[in-house]
Amino acid sequence: MKVVITGATGFVGKVIVQKLLASGDEVIVLTRNVARAAMTLGSACKYYQWNDTETLPPAEALEGADGVINLMGETIAERWSDEHKKNIYDSRIHGTRKLVEVIEKLNIKPKVFVSTSAIGIYGNRGSEEINESSTLADDFLAKVCKDWENEANKARNFGARVVLIRVGVVLGKRGGALAKMLPPFKMGAGGPLGSGNQYMSWIHIEDLASMYIEALKNNEIKGALNGTAPYPATNSEFTKVLGKVLRRPAFIPVPGFALKIIFGDMSQILLGGQKVLPIKFKEAKFRFRYPTLEMTLKETVF
Repeated sequence: MKVVITGATGFVGKVIVQKLLASGDEVIVLTRNVARAAMTLGSACKYYQWNDTETLPPAEALEGADGVINLMGETIAERWSDEHKKNIYDSRIHGTRKLVEVIEKLNIKPKVFVSTSAIGIYGNRGSEEINESSTLADDFLAKVCKDWENEANKARNFGARVVLIRVGVVLGKRGGALAKMLPPFKMGAGGPLGSGNQYMSWIHIEDLASMYIEALKNNEIKGALNGTAPYPATNSEFTKVLGKVLRRPAFIPVPGFALKIIFGDMSQILLGGQKVLPIKFKEAKFRFRYPTLEMTLKETVF
C-alpha cells in the first residue's frame, strides 16, 4: 500500500512507520521539518513539507495514495494554559479538516482514512465499563475528541472508509507516559495518584501500532474503536505492578490537590479515569501481543 502519515516522527508514529516499511509498504510523510524527519525515520520514506495546519497540505503528497494515517496533534502532557488548550484543539481539528479538504480535490482519492482520537472522549467514568457505544462526555477533552472525529468522518463523503482509534495511555520504551512515571519509581518514591481508584486504560505501543495497521488494511473495520488493552487497571493496581517489576517500593501517594497545583486543568487526566474495553478490536479477532499489564511493563521499563 501507498500510505500517507501525519505525526510520523512522534512516539507512536515511528513504530507505525517501521512496521509499514517492514511489510513492504510505501510510506509518505507529511512533516513540518523534512530534514529532521528524515534523520528520525530514514531514507526509505518519501517526505513532503506541511508547515501550517491552517493551510492545505501539498496535494501531490496524497494523490494516488491508498490510505492515510492521521496522528497529528499538540501534546496534552503539560500544564494547560489558555494558549496551549487552543493549540491542542487547533492542531487536531484544523489539521484534520485541511487533510480532508485536500482529499476532496484529488483525482485518485485514498480508500481509507485512519484518524486518531482518545478515550478522553468518554470523560471521568469511575468503574463503569466503557465500550465504543457508551455515551460521550462534554468537558474540554471530550469536545476536542468529538470535533476531531467529526472532521475525520467527513472523508466518508469522498468514498473513504473512516476508522477512528480512541487511544488510551500508551506504554513503551523511551517515551510516552512511562518516561514521566519512571524516575520517581526508580528512586523508590513512586506511588498512587490521588485516591488511586481511577482506572488507567493502557495499551502497549506495539499493539497500538498494529491496531492502526489492522485498521488500515482490514476492509471490515470502520467507525470508532477503542485503542486499549483488554485488562484496564486502577492507578493503585498499576502502581503496585510497576513497583513489583522495578523491585522498588511504590506506596508514597501523591495528593490530588498537589497535582492540581502542579498541572492545573491537565490534572483531570491524572485524577480521573475510564475503564475502557477494546470490544470492536476483539470482535475483529485482533491478537494482542501484550494483553496483561505485568507482561507490558516487564518489556518496557528496562
